[in-house]
Amino acid sequence: MPGAAVALDPSTYVPFVLAAATLILTPGPDTLFVLSRGIAGRTAGLRAALGVTAGILFHTALVAVGVAAIYRTIPGAERAVQVLGGVFLVYLGIDTFRSAGGDRSSPAGGGVRDGFLINALNPQVALFFLAFLPGFAAGSAGGDGAGTSVVVLGATYAALTAVYLGAVAVVADEAADVLRSERTGCWLDQLAGAILLLIGVWVVSG
Repeated sequence: MPGAAVALDPSTYVPFVLAAATLILTPGPDTLFVLSRGIAGRTAGLRAALGVTAGILFHTALVAVGVAAIYRTIPGAERAVQVLGGVFLVYLGIDTFRSAGGDRSSPAGGGVRDGFLINALNPQVALFFLAFLPGFAAGSAGGDGAGTSVVVLGATYAALTAVYLGAVAVVADEAADVLRSERTGCWLDQLAGAILLLIGVWVVSG
């Protein structure tokens, strides 16, 4: 029947949502990045969460059109992008240290762009989606329906991520508000910078 391949069977979609939620709740670089921005300010945290979500949609598109497979075919491609992403994180950490005590609502390097790059420059996310999404996609054995299903599943994953990371940003900001004062403001910025530096080292050495 025409269009049947693009239909999302609840027996497949519900397990996907449960599996995606479990994976999203597992702390990783994206969560720690949003946490570091949320400590600096709610607006910065929410922008970072939006950027990460955009990165997930970017990786979904790469899987849907088959570009993500390049990480498996070109030797060293995955490692090169991984190092680039780690270096970018280290840069953000140093930048945050240098701007400690500044405008908390918009710390240096903060924003949607940085959140997007953090996620987009992580080839492990692309490889994970390459292995994860097609397995749940309706009609993944072939045809146009498979690509459509991958996009829908990726969008679902992105939506769940946006809700979770948005909550992380708000909670981090609320927790920081308890400590925030003229004396602790600089210290909180330095803590955010330290988190970014640690994530960068983690990604590079991973």
